[in-house]
Amino acid sequence: MKNRGCLSAGTIGIALLIIVAVLFFWGKSGYNNFVTKEQNVNTKWSNIETVYQKRANLIPNLERTVKSYSKFEQETLTKVVEARSKATSINIDPTNMTEQDLARFQAAQGELSGALSRLMAVVESYPNLKADQQYINFQREYTAIENSIRTETVYYNQAAQDYNTTIKKFPNNILANFTNFKEKPYFKAAAGAEKAPEVFTE
Repeated sequence: MKNRGCLSAGTIGIALLIIVAVLFFWGKSGYNNFVTKEQNVNTKWSNIETVYQKRANLIPNLERTVKSYSKFEQETLTKVVEARSKATSINIDPTNMTEQDLARFQAAQGELSGALSRLMAVVESYPNLKADQQYINFQREYTAIENSIRTETVYYNQAAQDYNTTIKKFPNNILANFTNFKEKPYFKAAAGAEKAPEVFTE
């Protein structure tokens, strides 16, 4: 009986070691997978920040070009400059980003988009400015950047969806909660976002 008891305890001990080993390797594999997918989301977010910064960097040259036409509506240009300042002042840590953070970021960028659209509409009433080579160059760069923004936000949403799906599946959700991996927010399409900005060169 004594030998049987020892054998039973030894078997239980081995079984527990196997279970612990399985859980360890599963946990390690799952954790590393979460890290990889989260880093992919962070990279996609960095790409978004880059293209938005490129757009912001266009504004000083646009401001100088427009200011050279003294009769241009100053209020319209001022709103663009103010919107740029607001948009570039928002810094977000993608590792702790919430829906509120992303909504605030999108709202500020959307305000700049609206201000730029209004400025370009007003420029239509100024033939000389409209035909200015510097302004034409701005429009072309702006259009390319806006297209890049749409592309990069799609890539970000795809990466976020892949990550979110992974951490929400059972039993990954248990490990994700234990290791503090949280769901990432998505970019929400703004009205008219599917349409590229027009470039008027005539």
